[in-house]
Amino acid sequence: QVQLVESGGGLVQAGGSLRLSCAASGSIASIAHMAWYRQAPGKERELAARITGGGSTNYADSVKGRFTISRINDKNTVYLQMNNLQPEDTGVYYCNAAVVSRVGRFSNGWGQGTQVTVSS
Repeated sequence: QVQLVESGGGLVQAGGSLRLSCAASGSIASIAHMAWYRQAPGKERELAARITGGGSTNYADSVKGRFTISRINDKNTVYLQMNNLQPEDTGVYYCNAAVVSRVGRFSNGWGQGTQVTVSS
C-alpha cells in the first residue's frame, strides 16, 4: 500500500505563490502517474494537474499558465508550483498516485490533503 505525504499549503494573498510537495512511500515498483486534485468548499473534488512517468502533463483550464506540475521519479516525489494565486484557488489540495506494488498490485493512493487559502 502506498502512503502519500503532502506539505506546502498555507495562506497567501492574491497574486502570490505557493509550492506543494508530495512524497510517495511504501511498496512501490512503479508509478504510472501522480496528480494534484483540489476541493473548494461546497464543491466536488477536481483535477488540477497530472504528470505521467514519462513526463507528460495535463492541467485544468482554470490553472493553465499559472500552475506547473513536476516530478522526480527516483524520489517518487511530485511538486505543484502555483503562481498568481487567486481566491478561487482556495481549497484542500490532495496528492494522488497510481501505483504498481512490488507484488504487481495496482492501487490508487491519496494524501491527507493540505489547505490552500488565498485572500483577496
